[in-house]
Amino acid sequence: MSLTVHTEERADVVVVSVAGELDMATAPQLQDQITDLLEKGRHRLVFDLSELSFCDSTGLSVFVRARNSADEAGGMVRLAAPRRGVLRILEVSGLVEVLQTHATVDEAVAGGPASAG
Repeated sequence: MSLTVHTEERADVVVVSVAGELDMATAPQLQDQITDLLEKGRHRLVFDLSELSFCDSTGLSVFVRARNSADEAGGMVRLAAPRRGVLRILEVSGLVEVLQTHATVDEAVAGGPASAG
């Protein structure tokens, strides 16, 4: 399966919708889009994971690098609406708290307290 990435501007936040499988083969595609957004000064990112069916450690590292880069620029990264399998990977890796994870995109954009449940 492949990966598709779409972006949508919502006020000062860019919602990055990620669909398909995020793994060693597809992670560079997402990384390139994130790098492009950061270079354009877009440092407030919400990743909509509602259509992401699989994410391995390479994919997780893309989100961690995005968060680190956004933090350095005074921005933020939040994850939204992960499916059960992706949420489980975030929980097992301990990244569910590090990468603020929200149940919906709207909650992540609004910036309320994280809660993936």
